[in-house]
Amino acid sequence: MPKRLRELYYIAHQDNLPSIFAKGILSHAGVEREGMEFTRVYDEGIVAWRKSKRTPAGRSLWEYANLYFQPRNPMLYRLVMEGRLEKLAILSVDKSVLEQEGVFITDGNAARNETRILPRREWTKYSEEILRGAALTWWSDTDGSKRRIMAEVLVPDTVPPEFIKAVYVPDNDARQRVAPLLQNTGRKQVPIIPEPQMFFQPQRVIRLTANLRLVEGDMFFSTLQTLTISVNTVGVMGKGLASRAKYQFPDAYVRYQDACKRGWLRPGKPYLYKREASLDLVLADEPAMLTNANRQTWFLFFPTKRHWRERSRLDDIEKGLQWVEQNYRREGIKSLAMPALGCGLGGLDWAVVGPLMARYLSRLDMPVDIHLPLEGKVPDEQLKREFLLRDAA
Repeated sequence: MPKRLRELYYIAHQDNLPSIFAKGILSHAGVEREGMEFTRVYDEGIVAWRKSKRTPAGRSLWEYANLYFQPRNPMLYRLVMEGRLEKLAILSVDKSVLEQEGVFITDGNAARNETRILPRREWTKYSEEILRGAALTWWSDTDGSKRRIMAEVLVPDTVPPEFIKAVYVPDNDARQRVAPLLQNTGRKQVPIIPEPQMFFQPQRVIRLTANLRLVEGDMFFSTLQTLTISVNTVGVMGKGLASRAKYQFPDAYVRYQDACKRGWLRPGKPYLYKREASLDLVLADEPAMLTNANRQTWFLFFPTKRHWRERSRLDDIEKGLQWVEQNYRREGIKSLAMPALGCGLGGLDWAVVGPLMARYLSRLDMPVDIHLPLEGKVPDEQLKREFLLRDAA
């Protein structure tokens, strides 16, 4: 079994945990046979679609408990965006469940026609390919990654409760709610682990003002209206957040290149792409069934370098921040997420950039998140209000 596989995962409603720890993770057919009270986390339409799909053994997917290699996937994103976050839990399942008789492995979402459903004996042959797909941190329909990241292990009928090793929850409040549910199950010693990033939540949030926060987490899953991408002015998206935007949102890359060619984006003058498509439709599983997929995400291309080979220039960053302060109302920006401009690959120091950003962004009358540098840990004293806002007017 590949060493990179640590555990498998099952997405559950917290209310179902007592019955799961008593009887195991049952298939949908098993829940019906038992006549159990069961709070669904999935839409009826999605579950019904799986009922018609069969494995090579001739059994419906309805008759299998489905585990994921990667829980941070389009299905979980869908549930979080539908407002179910505070009631969700993710169960850690011992990887030895793969050795159970009748298990199948899929190389993507089992309900999709493109997905292969493989018998357990072929796991070794395809394991590296499947684990690469499941290790992605983002996905897209265009390259098949949205399907691949949802690779599954299909266990016939039931995953016995002894295979469940831990419970992941979004935060400490959820941990307090879940702990009493396990008291009478005989498994009260099972770890309950707050893991916000697994649920698309920031790992850490530090509030500086009523509207300005520091955030440690993935900016591309922010729910704010406008996401900022640090770019150069020659139309090349090579590394970092820009590279991810290029592959995850190819339309944004085309618009960025056009803005460079036409001179709309230049040092000190960001360019705002008012993207009309809903980000939820891109990221959520079965987006056609979403009832509230109306969240539009705009991209602010913010020049921090003149050429991709050069270091970022602090003067250009300050002029860009001045442009944001002067134009955000007129452009219709309602909320804004920004990375630490020019830090990391840009070569600038947070100790200099952080106070500059905080000074300008604290003046904006809307929610603003500054996402902390991905490269290296910022000293705690440089995250304090008195350090970052010492020169704020």
